Amino acid sequence: MPHALTDDGVRLYYEEVGSGIPVIFVHEFAGDHRSWEGQMQHFGRRYRAISYAARGYPPSDVPENAGSYSQARAADDIKAILDHLDIDRAHVCGLSMGGFATLHFGFRHPDRALSLCVAGCGYGAEPDKRIPFRAEADAIVAALLTDGMAAFAARYAHGPTRVQFEAKDPRGFAIFKQQLAEHSALGSANTQLGCQKERPSLYHLTAEMAALSAPTLILTGDEDWPCLAPALLMKRTIPSSAISVMPNCGHTINLEAPQMFNDILGDFLAQVDAGRWPTRDPRAFAASMTGMK
Repeated sequence: MPHALTDDGVRLYYEEVGSGIPVIFVHEFAGDHRSWEGQMQHFGRRYRAISYAARGYPPSDVPENAGSYSQARAADDIKAILDHLDIDRAHVCGLSMGGFATLHFGFRHPDRALSLCVAGCGYGAEPDKRIPFRAEADAIVAALLTDGMAAFAARYAHGPTRVQFEAKDPRGFAIFKQQLAEHSALGSANTQLGCQKERPSLYHLTAEMAALSAPTLILTGDEDWPCLAPALLMKRTIPSSAISVMPNCGHTINLEAPQMFNDILGDFLAQVDAGRWPTRDPRAFAASMTGMK
């Protein structure tokens, strides 16, 4: 099984298919490398498509110490995969936890990103949600370590922004839920403690966002309630960004509506590859709606 080695000695399992311009997919907390199968099949026809399991998610290594997990590590692990594969620059697409990692990859390694797709990103980011978000992370850790992964998955999979997936595609949802139950309870708990709970709020990163120049697509479901306001914040702040809202969709948008997701992402990548992705005209922020003042 292929693995890339990080600078702190963690082995990350990856898969790749196709050839051409690289695009790497970064999964969410409740997913793993298998969550991107629909994108690997679709984009592997035209791109060198890569997915990987984050640290803490077998068959990647599961470090036992929560100190081995952080938002910075999550971003740098993307770079570790690219370095291992001798890829200079790639399109990077991440969902939720992977969306945060993708955004921070743009901050930390801007010269390595052809583009960024930041999807389903923003849960817990709003200033008034920070304390409840951190408390929820502690509750998740306690449930994982006390009840185990299967019991946790049985509850977590039916969250308010995932029931949309269950209603649309019961069979796909059952596969998602089963794969979640197969994760490492320790790896998931450490991910919550070191990466999720401690990640900075997007509202404290506006200077970094304003400095981004990589073409950026912000993608969210219109029923992914915690991510809607943060998505607008990113759109307002990142000058090279566009936002697309997928109708009647919750959080797990690449699984819930794969054709729509692939179409939106594919159009974005094609524009970037053609050199046609714009940077926002400063006049778009004029105080007057008519431009007459």
